[in-house]
Amino acid sequence: MTPPKTAPDPKADLHRYLQEARDALLWKLEGLSEYDVRRPMTPTGTNLLGLVKHVASVELGYLGDTFGRPSGEPMPWLDEGAEDNADMWATADESREYIVGLYRRAWAHADATLDALALDAVGRVPWWPSGKDEVTLHHAVVRVIADTHRHAGHADIVRELMDGAVGEKQGSNSIPPVDAEWWEDYRSRLERVARQASPSD
Repeated sequence: MTPPKTAPDPKADLHRYLQEARDALLWKLEGLSEYDVRRPMTPTGTNLLGLVKHVASVELGYLGDTFGRPSGEPMPWLDEGAEDNADMWATADESREYIVGLYRRAWAHADATLDALALDAVGRVPWWPSGKDEVTLHHAVVRVIADTHRHAGHADIVRELMDGAVGEKQGSNSIPPVDAEWWEDYRSRLERVARQASPSD
């Protein structure tokens, strides 16, 4: 077996995939009005700025509080007695600049935890049941990566529904370079196939 050309660096790998998801999520806000970044685009209210607020809270919890490294950031939407889903939308007083700034500070805080601790360091998740609340840093980072990529995917769909903008990341959208007519024909074809596959529906 040929040895790898570079030494493995698990922390660098984890950080890379986390940062890619972070960047993708924030990119989906670019070029939109204050209204559009808050606009609920699904029956359950999914909106772009709310997704950012949520993932910022997740990072500060799993990669901060869990390892005895509280950020000091006030997050009243997570307080006991806060209304349901308060972390999934921004109030009129919570500006885009504030939420994006919170997320960037969450990155820095989480990255400092990743730098400071070994991947096998054990923390306790405050909101998990006692006795079942221990977690390694490795597990916590993977959990945050999975959550952030999931919500970046939500943001992809929300943004496409909003104004047709698509793509994985700036400068590399992973979309065939075709025109709107091609996409309309493609979508119509998929609709026909779906109907042919389920004639009894």
